[in-house]
Amino acid sequence: MSETAQRSTTLQLEASDVRLNVRVASREEAIREVAGLLIANGKVAPGYVESMLGREQQANTYLGHGISIPHGMPQDRELIRRTGIAVLQVPDGVTWNPGERVHLVVGIAARSDEHLQVLASLTDVLDDPSLVDRLATTNDAGEIVASLNRRTSLGSAGLGDEFAEAPFVDVTIVGSGGLHARPATMLVEVAGRFASEIRVQQAGREANAKALASILKLGVEGGQTVRLLALGPDADAALAALREAVESGLGEGEAHDAAVTSEGPSWLPVSTARAIMGVAASPGLAIGPVFQFKRARLVVEDRPRERDEEKLRLREALETAREQLDVIHEQVKSRAGSNEAAIFRAHQAMLADPDLLDDVYARIEDGHSAAWSWQRTVETRVSDVQQIGNATLAGRAADLHDVGQRVLRVLAGTEEGEPSLPSSPAILVAENLSPSDTAKLDPNLILGLCTVLGGPTAHTAIIARSLGIPAIVGAGAALLELPDGQTTIVDGSLGALYVSPSEADLASARAAQAGIAQRRDLENESRFAPALLTDGHRVEVVANLGRPSEVEQALQAGAEGVGLLRTELLFVGRSSAPTEEEQYQAYAEMARNLNGLPLIIRTLDIGGDKSAPYITVPAEENPFLGVRGIRLCLRRPDLFRTQLRAIYRASTAGDIKIMFPMVSTLEELREAKDFAESVRQEIGVPPVEIGMMVEVPSAALMADELAPEVDFFSIGTNDLAQYTLAIDRLHPTLGSQVDGLHPAVLRLIQRVVQAGEPVGTWVGVCGGIAGEPLGALILTGLGVAELSMSIPSVAAVKARLRQVSRADTRMLAERALRCSSAAEVRALGRSGGSGGE
Repeated sequence: MSETAQRSTTLQLEASDVRLNVRVASREEAIREVAGLLIANGKVAPGYVESMLGREQQANTYLGHGISIPHGMPQDRELIRRTGIAVLQVPDGVTWNPGERVHLVVGIAARSDEHLQVLASLTDVLDDPSLVDRLATTNDAGEIVASLNRRTSLGSAGLGDEFAEAPFVDVTIVGSGGLHARPATMLVEVAGRFASEIRVQQAGREANAKALASILKLGVEGGQTVRLLALGPDADAALAALREAVESGLGEGEAHDAAVTSEGPSWLPVSTARAIMGVAASPGLAIGPVFQFKRARLVVEDRPRERDEEKLRLREALETAREQLDVIHEQVKSRAGSNEAAIFRAHQAMLADPDLLDDVYARIEDGHSAAWSWQRTVETRVSDVQQIGNATLAGRAADLHDVGQRVLRVLAGTEEGEPSLPSSPAILVAENLSPSDTAKLDPNLILGLCTVLGGPTAHTAIIARSLGIPAIVGAGAALLELPDGQTTIVDGSLGALYVSPSEADLASARAAQAGIAQRRDLENESRFAPALLTDGHRVEVVANLGRPSEVEQALQAGAEGVGLLRTELLFVGRSSAPTEEEQYQAYAEMARNLNGLPLIIRTLDIGGDKSAPYITVPAEENPFLGVRGIRLCLRRPDLFRTQLRAIYRASTAGDIKIMFPMVSTLEELREAKDFAESVRQEIGVPPVEIGMMVEVPSAALMADELAPEVDFFSIGTNDLAQYTLAIDRLHPTLGSQVDGLHPAVLRLIQRVVQAGEPVGTWVGVCGGIAGEPLGALILTGLGVAELSMSIPSVAAVKARLRQVSRADTRMLAERALRCSSAAEVRALGRSGGSGGE
């Protein structure tokens, strides 16, 4: 395309699109003003005002640093006469939402993606607070125009003046796929190690080498040459590292190791389809039309009746909500298992919170209606919880809000708040989904899930994985722009949503789906065979369970025993602790049903993000660093003794082993062992194997001292990763960075294995990476003897292990240990053009 042609399609802001020194009293007034400017300039029809106001009810358009971007709803695009942008400068500011003060209101009316150029410039403006302040008070509309047009001025003329003398290298992209998401991710990872600003230039266009979306928009194909430029203190080192990374294939060109690292058939768009990138939440490939999931807001008026009547209405609504949650719990339990259903027992416990109910009844006594009192009380609690510094506790606000809305719908006597669900197969797109929303999803109709918010450890992601629904989360507000019915492809393994794919893309994706289904069938056919590597080395593949009823499901999936029984699931969702007899019956039943296969019972692991109403501990600023796991058991000998008595009694029914959670010191381990031995002598049964979880760095670093004290280690990689990286794995924005395949975690695992070998202490892994084919290969190479995982992963992991030798896995593990990031480790699994489902 010629320079003239490029500029002719470039959206340019003009002085007539800017209105300075505006004073407005509210967000609504600001939206009406900026919409009026769009109307005056012939960009939109008058009806677009209401569309922009309607959009604000669905999503917050506050961008940050004093800038908002109000725009209309996708279904009203026919009101747009031509794509345009208008800017309202409000020097005194206007409150957008509590705590959000806006000085630049950028109204958008877009029929296509032309406005993305200005949005890209807005991102640059956000990175320069002093520029934001200047634009908020300038009396020169031209200054605002110049700032927002600066990105578009680059066009085909090349890079900005600051890069005119920057050092550069020209490199050719290896492979046929070009700079699609996976190699682009690797490029971003390498660039991110350096302080210098780095740009990629190709065919007159440029991208920020540290921004994945920016690189993907270039659409660089395999065999094309790009120019890499760096400006900063380590520019030469950055260019050398980037050249090496590109020439080595950015993780795509290592075909010689494909037998070790390939995880199955891959899929890439045939054409340069638009991709919306999020976080991979549930693997798989889905094709279907978009269905926007929207919930109407319930508005409750305070129209009280007699106090006793209002109290009765509240009690009846609470009971109805409990019954509804019972039904949902059983539905999720039957489809996804007890672990995923447990959240709805927690929701029922919230309905019985005495402090919450006292506040509601107090408001009713003050003369308010039950519905108003309930809504006001819950909203206050949600707001309070959201303000807590601990992200895990703040995340519980979503659950409380979900429970509150459920009761409110009953009190209001209407189901207007219930969103509609698709009646035909579709890709469900939502800002976020509550646990109750997710529980209602029919896997026969919901082909894939995409959410604006959320992380891979959220309930939505967990249930999606259990139901086998491909899902991506945290994909951003661009999802909300997609119109209902638009055809998309969801790659839940990569975390990408491809928009408006070509017919060739659709045909290719359907072929990949067929390949994935065929592979699953083959895996299931051999699920009962042991996981023997090609040289005869055996890896034990077992399951993580929470209930006795899941044993049969695990055995039918090919599991060779239970590597982790989460006994805390016997304790939650009830008003008192299970008795010794109740626990004995549960453990003995599982041992008998396993018919001699191992059953590793983890003692009570309450604390952190898991709680029971009758087990109280002092308020903690960070529960994950407080009284949890073995610390709680040693402080509550009544609970510990009862559980150990039940376990030892059941040990005569099968091969039962005891495992202590969250051990961080040698003293804790010895105290727990002494306590257990005293209980065993009380019961008068033979000793059983005793092991411990390795979930904190201190345990891994002290493994040499701990190994002679136990029969086995079981490494919980989810917690070990969060404590090693100092990131809460449930954090709404950082949680996606908690990866058990991070080299720091792998090096700790290696240390534990090496400590156990001289004294015969075997090592298992029961964290999330054990259930990933790549993770299973690396762990096997490190010397891990047992892999324990969720039931759906058993067949696939066993099948993958049978394809390699011990030497292959050791070579892969050595390469993983030399990596500098989790992204590099995961790139090993995509070598040889693979990395599909």
